[in-house]
Amino acid sequence: MTTLILFLLFCQTLGAWTGAFTAIWGEIAYIRAMRDGRVDRAEREHLNVIAHGLRFGMTLLLLASFGLIIVSFITQAIVPPALTASYWIFITLALLIVALSWALSRRHVSFSLGSSAALTAWWLLAYLTIGRLPVSYGAAVALYLVLTAVLYAALRLIRHLAGRTR
Repeated sequence: MTTLILFLLFCQTLGAWTGAFTAIWGEIAYIRAMRDGRVDRAEREHLNVIAHGLRFGMTLLLLASFGLIIVSFITQAIVPPALTASYWIFITLALLIVALSWALSRRHVSFSLGSSAALTAWWLLAYLTIGRLPVSYGAAVALYLVLTAVLYAALRLIRHLAGRTR
């Protein structure tokens, strides 16, 4: 059972870090694609490959998390995962990424804000999988909001500077 738990933890961590790095790759590709003011066919194909990487990361992350929940139920863990703050932070971030991706695809949220919020959520998920986040739910939400604002400002500046160098 220990081997299964370690494997599921590895898959969860791999999914989170795959998503985080793919999100960074997507930001860089988008900035490069928008240098000339439009996204051509080859750039769109490149962005589609990145989207598949993000889907793979989220699928692996959620399946491994579901597996860990089942294992904790079978082994009758003393503290069920659903009673921990880290579980609810994890679920909130995963649902937030899915909702932001949907909102971005339907243009319900600006690209700058949506991509910054999703990128921040991916990185917080990655840090959560290695146990590097605050314990309380409120602290995690506050950290998410502050980091999203900082990343939003940084990405706006980078996109502005990249657009001026054409």
